[in-house]
Amino acid sequence: MNIIHVIVLAVIEGITEFLPVSSTGHMIIASSVMGIQSDDFVKLFTIAIQLGAILSVVVLYFKRFFQSINFYYKLLVAFLPAAVFGYLLSDRIDKLLESALTVGITLFIGGIILLFVDKWFNKPDVKDEEEISYLTALKIGFFQCLSMIPGTSRSAATIVGGMSQKLSRKAAAEFSFFLAVPTMFAATAKKLLDFYKNGHVFTGEEIKLLAIGNVIAFVVALLAIKTFITFLERRGFQLFGWYRILVGGVIIILYLSGHNLQVI
Repeated sequence: MNIIHVIVLAVIEGITEFLPVSSTGHMIIASSVMGIQSDDFVKLFTIAIQLGAILSVVVLYFKRFFQSINFYYKLLVAFLPAAVFGYLLSDRIDKLLESALTVGITLFIGGIILLFVDKWFNKPDVKDEEEISYLTALKIGFFQCLSMIPGTSRSAATIVGGMSQKLSRKAAAEFSFFLAVPTMFAATAKKLLDFYKNGHVFTGEEIKLLAIGNVIAFVVALLAIKTFITFLERRGFQLFGWYRILVGGVIIILYLSGHNLQVI
């Protein structure tokens, strides 16, 4: 893994992590094109640079993270389903992650769903995070569990879940961003712990690559989140739906034509 690989993957992470397009699907295509071997460090890298993306949410919404203790309670309630099911189903999730075809199909189907989401949920009642009830937060948390199927997109699952509970597009997207913080932090911490349990120790070069990747992911995610919110309020989800169908179709075609896709 060289610096070019780091830059490309970090930019992809920053752009796609908070958009409803599946960062996993994009990592598959990028790593396949670049011919990167999916060794233990590469797998860790794609998870660890989420820390940079997490920090972008905290920086952009700094005041929201310190306005009320109820804010944290709601995040905890929404986070619990993924924490429980992630722990219980970790082995099965890892097996699903080995299937590029699963990612392609899920991307494709999710894209079709996004084409109609704006019509299905067009009468929002909740326009601010403070109006979200604990029961609603829990329901969104269960929607987040759908993202354990590779290619679903954590962002897509939680935003659609929020809109199904009558949140506005903006409120659903912002709550999805907030929920990403404990979820992605937990996923990164687990990956780091597993890395050390397997006897791996970071080299100086690996630490440098991780630092660069996180900085790039942070900067790109800042821009992506701002742009996404503005676009979502004006245009909705249809463009993302068509884009997912395209990316999913590319992955399926590459897989069926015998390409050795690198699954992250």
